[in-house]
Formats: sequence, C-alpha cells, structure tokens
Amino acid sequence: MFRRLQHCHNVEDLRLLAKQRLPGPIFHYIDGAADDEVTYRRNTSAFEDCDLVPNVLAGVEEVDMSVEVLGQRLAMPLFCSPTALQRLFHKDGERAVARAAEKFGTYFGVSALGTVSLAEIGDMISTPKMFQFYFHKDRGLNDAMVERAQAAGFDALALTVDTITGGNRERDLYTGFTSPPRLTLKSLLSFAMHPGWARDYFFGEAFELAELKDFVSKGSNVAVSVGDYFAEMLDQSMDWSDAEALRAKWGGPFCLKGIMSVSDARKAVDIGADAIMVSNHGGRQLDGSRSPFDQIAEIADAVGHHIDIICDGGIRRGSHVLKALAAGAKACSGGRLYLYALAAAGQPGVEKALGNLRAEIERDMKLMGVTRLDQLNRDMLRYRQ
Repeated sequence: MFRRLQHCHNVEDLRLLAKQRLPGPIFHYIDGAADDEVTYRRNTSAFEDCDLVPNVLAGVEEVDMSVEVLGQRLAMPLFCSPTALQRLFHKDGERAVARAAEKFGTYFGVSALGTVSLAEIGDMISTPKMFQFYFHKDRGLNDAMVERAQAAGFDALALTVDTITGGNRERDLYTGFTSPPRLTLKSLLSFAMHPGWARDYFFGEAFELAELKDFVSKGSNVAVSVGDYFAEMLDQSMDWSDAEALRAKWGGPFCLKGIMSVSDARKAVDIGADAIMVSNHGGRQLDGSRSPFDQIAEIADAVGHHIDIICDGGIRRGSHVLKALAAGAKACSGGRLYLYALAAAGQPGVEKALGNLRAEIERDMKLMGVTRLDQLNRDMLRYRQ
C-alpha cells in the first residue's frame, strides 16, 4: 500500500511510510534493536499493562500542557531525544528536526554522532537545545565537544551512560549497515530501488559526523557499525568521578541519559545532576532490560523531589506520556517517534509526528479531567497483574 503523509495519523503510520521510502539497511538501523529485541518491544507494551482512571465534570475547556525541564519552559511535555546519523535518513537531517522542535516549543536533543554542526544548529533555532555527550577515549575530543556546545549556546548537556560498549544489533549484522553506508552488491540493489534516497545521499551534501570528523575518520570517511564505534572509540573506564568532572566542566544544566536503577538515580543526585533520562537506549543496548516506564514510579519515589525525571523510550501515544507523568516523570522524550517521520517526509514529517502527539496529549488531558500536568498523579493509574 502506497502511503502519503496526510494519511499518517500515528507513529506506526509514519513508520510504514519510512519503510517505504528508505533502503532496507537504513530503515532497519532505525527500527532495530539488540539481540531478540525483547526490551525494544517491552518499552511500548509496558504502557499497555497500566490503565488510566479518568475524572469527569472538571471544566477542561482550556488546558495547559507546558512544563519546566532542565530550567527551560517547554510548550509540551514531550521532546526530541538525541539520535545519531540523521542525514542518512533524510537530506535535511538535524536541520529538519530542529525547525520542527522550535515550531512546537520543545527541546531538541543533538547527538555527538550528529551530522550537522552544533554551531549551525545554535545559529538556526532559539528553542531549548540539549547536546548528547559520548565520553571518548580521546580527552581532547571530549574537551572540544564541551567547548563547541558552550559556544553554540546549548542549554543542557546529557551524558549518555549506557553505551560503555556496543549492543548486539543483529539486524545491522544481517543488513550490513555501517556509517557511512558500505557499498556492496546487496546494498547497491537496495539503494537503486529507492532512487529518491540515493539521489540525495550520493549527489547531495557530503555525509559526515560534524563534531567528530576532525578527530576520527571512522563514521565519516571509514565505514563502521555503530556498535563497533561504541566498543572501539568510547572510554570503558568512565565512572562516576568522570561524570562529576564533566558536570563541573560544563557548568550548566546537566543530565545523565541511561539511568535505570534507584541506586544510580541517587548517585546522579549526589554528583549534582539536574535531570536523569530513564532510558535503555531504545532497547538497542542490553536486551532483557526493564522498560523505562516500569522504572519511573520507584525512581520518582526515591529522588523525584531532587531531580527532573524524564521517561525516554517506547512513547507512541499521548496516553503514554500521561501515564509516565502520572507515575512521576516530569516529561517524556523519544527518538524513533520522530526519526520515522523525518525519514518519511523531512521537516513536514516531524511536524506531523509532533502535531499528532500534541493533539493526543491535549485530548487525553481533557478526557482525564485535568487542566494542568501537575494534576496527574498515581491515583489515576491501575497496574494489571
């Protein structure tokens, strides 16, 4: 079935449109996860094990869905989590996502493995910006990335802590996905069957990892899988003292991305972090991990009064956002929910994804009988056994 953007009413519709428009290896890089992909599926299915209990007759003509996260006021409680390699999915890459996030008044997360420079993004948009930091073995590269994010006016830094080595992303092994794409007979056939993507990639702006290309060739000029990049280039000796030193060097709002346990959440508070993203990297690292949503309540009970808690991963519906907030999260974020949209249609696609979800959040707030997000609470949830 040939799909069009105007007929995409949810994340799954956008996923199918992305599948239609991308070569197989590129699509499966977005869509895939680690090992048997149990955790990937659980990230979303966990929301199905929890029911909402609405109130009525609450006077909900006007609702306020704004929230403050990491010192920034967002117009909606959902933002674009940082993701890598975006110009592989659409020629505009981060530029398209940045403009869409600005239109919706929400955070835009930019990966260290991004394909547009921090300086360009900083000049382009005024919406809150988060830089996702990967702790490399090359300390000069680490220092340069912090300095560039500061110079570009980024509002927060998020240290990713769950990529101490690469996850076993078997779909990438089957398809041969690398960055940049390795040219083989199989991949060339897939590229030829998607001439729009091939035209943009081979004849458009040269692909590169904008913040890394001056320090490492892998990923920009030398093809490598993301899993191998993590295993070879990131510093496996990174510990809590390194995180604390990075927070001090950054000097602004600081977040740890990939926290899943109460004990680690408490350590995040101890080192002075302002927020944690409860995340398992979209199920792309440790298969068999709990879902972020399943961990929100106990983490919120332990540290919710001391730190912003962000539920990252598995979000497909506005009701998922409300469930996470009722459980104790301050906001939610996601990657695939807008990457499918980016691949499907560039900036209009990302705007469609964010618009769909914003409309669902507003509608579901009214159906829940709340006019502000802080009215959501644990009494509105019932967990299935």
